[in-house]
Amino acid sequence: MKKRYITYIFFILAFISCKENDDIPAQPFVAAFEKLSVNFSAITSSEDVTIVFSEAASYDGQVTIQVITENTTYGTDFTTTPSAENSQLTISFSKGDESISFNFGSLIYPYEVTDNDKSVTFEIIDISYTGYHNIQGYTSAVVSFETSLGATTIAEVGGPNEGDQVFIDLSTEVVTTAQRDSWDLGFYGGSDFRVGINGSIYMAAGAIDATDIDAVTADDVATLQSQVAVGTFDPTNEAYIDSPDGLITGTAIDEISDVDSENKVYLVNMGYYIGTDEALTGSVAIAGDHRGWKKIRVLRSGEGYILQYADIDATTHQEVTIAKDSAYNFIFFSLENEMEVTVEPEKALWDLSFTVFTNVIDGAGSYGYSDFVINNIKAGVKVYEVETTDVTYADFDVAAIDESLFENDQRVIGADWRDVFSGSVYTDKYYVLKDVDGNYYKIKMLELLSESGERGYPKFEYKLIN
Repeated sequence: MKKRYITYIFFILAFISCKENDDIPAQPFVAAFEKLSVNFSAITSSEDVTIVFSEAASYDGQVTIQVITENTTYGTDFTTTPSAENSQLTISFSKGDESISFNFGSLIYPYEVTDNDKSVTFEIIDISYTGYHNIQGYTSAVVSFETSLGATTIAEVGGPNEGDQVFIDLSTEVVTTAQRDSWDLGFYGGSDFRVGINGSIYMAAGAIDATDIDAVTADDVATLQSQVAVGTFDPTNEAYIDSPDGLITGTAIDEISDVDSENKVYLVNMGYYIGTDEALTGSVAIAGDHRGWKKIRVLRSGEGYILQYADIDATTHQEVTIAKDSAYNFIFFSLENEMEVTVEPEKALWDLSFTVFTNVIDGAGSYGYSDFVINNIKAGVKVYEVETTDVTYADFDVAAIDESLFENDQRVIGADWRDVFSGSVYTDKYYVLKDVDGNYYKIKMLELLSESGERGYPKFEYKLIN
């Protein structure tokens, strides 16, 4: 697993139209902040604040920034490089530059509770530039102890093979990435005793009428194998996947009983490795080779689990004890590597995940989807969809929030935000998300394809509703 701050991509909200003129370019040269906000509490020493340009500069120039303080004092609480004069920063740039930055230095780390009301706002007030120019987009950035005001970002799931699962915390601007075939089973950390399977690689699991894992053979499961699979276009195969709504009571593996004799052996279809084929432009190549089959049995061990697992024809099995951890939705285990692995962040530290996903099609059963977005329903993160004909994205504010519309389903965004045939996103809808801390964000999907036309780089914008 790897963590990194989200790569913020400058998004110009609108361009000013102008009359046709041979001497004036069609679009202005625009300078705007890369982020709307910076988390003061995450700065232990200093951090660069970046201003990005809409295009490479054709001329030398300068950007002037006003420094606005609230309960902070320049030189006591913070400083900047270059230094501010008369509460203003002047930053020069050269022809060919695509961005500039200045350094914000904290002088009060480690922080105290009394620092929570401190903030500094940087506002672009002038661009000195020979060519046609304008101040648009993110014209100000706030350094504070408040939650993120929003950003525009690309969830890098790994290109057309979509090899990664990406977990995003909107309020702290942190992303966590895990390779999607790095795990097989997830052991629930909540009060229920449940085990999930990895739908991002099209795993499936079906109960065998047996409790002795060592006695089960390939002949015993030969008929069942054709049923325990994703994408067979048989609606009965829904019984062999975790319920796609994300509710923990819908796992393919029954709740683990404290009576050992009630816990059956399961046939596990291990799904597919991440694809390695080169996809056609605008398409995907999700699934690689099949990963084979396992048999497993799960028992309870106090407040934890005992996992028994083996190849189908094996007459002995491996056994491991897995402890619950209530800070996480799941503790993950790799049957292939025979070890616990870290996948998701703590359950309170992510809101959205971009992933390959096993969903269902009415009348056709389970089916695999790329470009899928889920919300962290198990931790209590909820979402609902808004049509632009009801309220536009720009006009949606606190007064427009309707608590009754939040859905008890992790698939509200799902895959319905994009049209794979045209390679575009639907612009007639957006989403409202409520996180576990009670913050509300509006979310708008922006791009399905990268600038080079590749899948696997979905782009979206979110803003705190306040």
